[in-house]
Amino acid sequence: MGRALVSHAKHGKPGVRGREHSREPAALRTPELPELDRLIHERIRLGIVSALATNDSLSFNDLKRVLKTTDGNLSVHARKLEEAEYVSCVKFFEGRVPRTEYRLTAKGRAALAEYLDQMEEWIRVTREER
Repeated sequence: MGRALVSHAKHGKPGVRGREHSREPAALRTPELPELDRLIHERIRLGIVSALATNDSLSFNDLKRVLKTTDGNLSVHARKLEEAEYVSCVKFFEGRVPRTEYRLTAKGRAALAEYLDQMEEWIRVTREER
């Protein structure tokens, strides 16, 4: 156990402190890291924007297959990206079959580029800390 610091001011010696015998580790170095876009950082949402960044558009079923997720899970995450205007969604019928198609918006493409820059900075700083 480390010793507590004792101030001699209480004992009639103002401004004089006892010897400091701290056994605590030196101050931890915490590098400045950029804030990550929490909307994109989640795995399924990152998968959606990444898949759309490399394709003009993808159907709901294409995304579900690529991301290996359920209908409900994909719907919830795609809706969050739509609300943030990162992706656009068009619903239509192909014959009598309803289809849903997603595209990455300019805002979504910019957000993904910024996120990737942030992750590259995290990687760079982490490698330098070794």
